[in-house]
Amino acid sequence: MTYPTICCANQMDSLYKLIESRKSDFSSHEDTWNEVDILSDKRFSYPVRVGAQDGMMEADKIESLPGQPQGVDFNQYAGYVTVDPKAGRTLFYYFVESPQNSSYKPLLLWLNGGPGCSSLGYGAMEELGPFRVNSDGKTLFRNEYSWNQVANVLFLESPAGVGFSYSNTTSDYRNTGDKSTAADSYTFLVNWLERFPQYKNRDFYVTGESYAGHYVPQLAYTIISMNKNTNQTSIKLKGIAIGNAWIDDNTSIKGIYDFLWTHALNSDETNAGINKYCDYVTGNFSDLCHKYRRKGGQEAGNLDIYNIYAPLCHSSTPKSIPGSVKEFDPCSGDYVYSYLNLAKVQQALHAINTSWSPCSDHEYKDSPTTILPIIRKLIASGISIWVYSGDMDGRVPITSSRYSINTLNLPVETAWYPWYTNQEVGGYVVQYEGLTLLTVRGAGHTVPSYQPERALTMISSFLQGKLPPSS
Repeated sequence: MTYPTICCANQMDSLYKLIESRKSDFSSHEDTWNEVDILSDKRFSYPVRVGAQDGMMEADKIESLPGQPQGVDFNQYAGYVTVDPKAGRTLFYYFVESPQNSSYKPLLLWLNGGPGCSSLGYGAMEELGPFRVNSDGKTLFRNEYSWNQVANVLFLESPAGVGFSYSNTTSDYRNTGDKSTAADSYTFLVNWLERFPQYKNRDFYVTGESYAGHYVPQLAYTIISMNKNTNQTSIKLKGIAIGNAWIDDNTSIKGIYDFLWTHALNSDETNAGINKYCDYVTGNFSDLCHKYRRKGGQEAGNLDIYNIYAPLCHSSTPKSIPGSVKEFDPCSGDYVYSYLNLAKVQQALHAINTSWSPCSDHEYKDSPTTILPIIRKLIASGISIWVYSGDMDGRVPITSSRYSINTLNLPVETAWYPWYTNQEVGGYVVQYEGLTLLTVRGAGHTVPSYQPERALTMISSFLQGKLPPSS
């Protein structure tokens, strides 16, 4: 197998790199995402090839993860699904069933963003998965607010080159983009459902965060389009939920700097300069605009822009073992890196023995500046759509999400109100016609990392098809 050059980037760095790479070209455009184009695009190769899957589910079952706590009461699986046998392109997954009534609960797919970052390293090991990694980098502790309490959760490392996923064709890493990622993810799902046929008719949800604001809607629209072909596997898509989601460049950039100013991280003068010289309507950003934007970043100082109130990771800070899911540890990414690079862990996961990294340095080819037209199509399809936001994130802040959604001009069905969990305000929610916007109080960019209990309340409500509790 061939792996891309791995850099030291993380999910946050990757999104920042994308933003900066096109800061001088924010002219709004939409790549073609019509049903006819999907079915005729060679990257979507209809009908999707299904490889032999007999016996693969049993072979993928994890007997035990190294260092896992006692009393694990659910099934775990991990392995590879080939999406292009000619190119030797194969995607890695980690799947955890629910401890209670797994045969009745829905199937939920989680995708991390980047672009090019690991859903195993972030989603499973730092956010919503059943375990977190202790500071020794060798043992695990239980996440009592894991989302597999309410669903059977599938984590996919996509595109190829991310995490344990790989391709035998080096050029695949130079030709990665939104469409190829959607096509491979869809092909993965069709084959995975053959491997796990008991989930074929299960209610299905796609969730994710950050640049998955692209991945999730694009995959959902691909599923809806493909479902209209009777000789293709029909996937019972019920809804999508995207957190701190990058969905529209112009409104998202405006939202970042308004957030910095309203949270006392930028001066009045800098904010005035940004608003004067940055034209978010046309996407015409002058040299003076870039000057004030750079100044805005400098004024914010050395803090974690993905949670402006969170501590930074200092290796000298003493850590407790076992860890606590209720206490955010800013060094948790280091522990995950150590754990997933242990040979015995990779063996238990049925992964290729390699140097695992949280993100890969892909050459990203296609990335539309706005996903709003696809979201309009998803609204028209009738599936449930939630956009949620940790309100302490400065990279894709709640202001960005509000500006993006406001451009859709959707009528309000349920007015803004505080929602509760454990007798405290968990956040705020407003329901529009066809879309729900929700905040999670006290959370940063990776919502379940900072507020796991509130995140579980939120996703439980989403899966039940009702708004979170108002008291």
